[in-house]
Amino acid sequence: MKVIINARIYDYVNYIECGYVLFDKKIIKVGPMSQYKPSSDVEVIDFEGDLLIPGFVCNHAHIYSIFARGLALPFNPKNFQEILDQMWWKLDSKLTNELTYYSGIAASYEFLLNGVTTVIDHHASGEIIGSLTNLSKAVSGVANMRGLYCFETSDRYNVDECLKENISFAKENKTDRVRGLFGMHASMSLSDETLMKISKENKDIPLHVHVAESKMDEDDSYSRSGVNIIERFNKFNLIKPHSLIVHGVHLSENELKLLKDKDVVMVVNTTSNMNNAVGLPCVKSYLDNGLPVMVGNDGLSSNMASEYMNVLYTSHLKNEEPTKLNLGDVLNMIKTSYKYISDTFDIKLGEIKEGYEADLLRVKYTPFTKMDASNAFGHLFYGTFPNFKPRDVLIGGDYQVKNYKVVNEKLVGEFNKCTKYSQRLWETLKEEK
Repeated sequence: MKVIINARIYDYVNYIECGYVLFDKKIIKVGPMSQYKPSSDVEVIDFEGDLLIPGFVCNHAHIYSIFARGLALPFNPKNFQEILDQMWWKLDSKLTNELTYYSGIAASYEFLLNGVTTVIDHHASGEIIGSLTNLSKAVSGVANMRGLYCFETSDRYNVDECLKENISFAKENKTDRVRGLFGMHASMSLSDETLMKISKENKDIPLHVHVAESKMDEDDSYSRSGVNIIERFNKFNLIKPHSLIVHGVHLSENELKLLKDKDVVMVVNTTSNMNNAVGLPCVKSYLDNGLPVMVGNDGLSSNMASEYMNVLYTSHLKNEEPTKLNLGDVLNMIKTSYKYISDTFDIKLGEIKEGYEADLLRVKYTPFTKMDASNAFGHLFYGTFPNFKPRDVLIGGDYQVKNYKVVNEKLVGEFNKCTKYSQRLWETLKEEK
């Protein structure tokens, strides 16, 4: 067992100015230092006033995209489809299971340094069968992160293999570290025939699907079927409870009202939306329509703190009103992500209290104004998020990062091989230029 002492403890619900946390894989006891009773058989970790918070969740990622950094391909897109054609679909089509594994290693290393301890990933690769096993082997097996995985079903792939990979992985992986969803790319890359296949084969696995990221997606749905995307998916009974509806930039009010009764969660990715010039999600409309919202990175920065900042600031800009979306709304998005993961993995995550998982971050922070339960999130958001780098990261009570360095020796060893594998991918791509 270990005990953290002299910590400012904040879990988005409760705040303790100077407290202790006794834990093993799970948290055993929490309280103020005035109630702490030392024990000789417990490892003591003195936080010296540092902040203790739960680990972050990245709610929508494309881990394989980490190998795209610096890649020079002919690239002059005029719209979202051309971004896919000229960059991402070229890249992912060349990914083998071995390359998928090492992309998982590289991404996990960065996630941990940024305090992300759980990731929901949307994977795509040329080699389909076994890809999720290789990805989870890296992220959850080597890096010890909790991971929720799926494969991006699309007509550009062998659809039967996509179905098999999604369904078999989800059914065979139900641990407190690894789970599966059913992945779909977007309506514009899915024929009616494919949607019918998915409907027949996937009876109960929730979706992880891109929806209305670009207006082109909605336009395509109307041209194919005469209805919007959500109505199109609903015709095939695809929108199952607990599904993740990702992006939603161009969803209509009618679609939001239909989704409200489907027990789904919206996942916004504002940084990526800006980068792709597709518009910004109307986060306040999602919330006003009773839809829970979570935040992802869409494969860009590994820093979730910056993603939460961008959600707030871009919403102010989009609505031209500085209080249209507020800190309380962002706080609820963080809580929603913990609830979603807790329900999916059948664990307790996101609070620092007895029985919860010991997925914890140590953050250096000096509050120059009073910090208490009423303003702790404001301190965290404005005081630590702009330059967020956790000193220590623990998952299940074990150190993964200590004093700003990854201490998982197996992860470090595998990480040192990643450059060789990314270079191999680049050479393959350049041969086709």
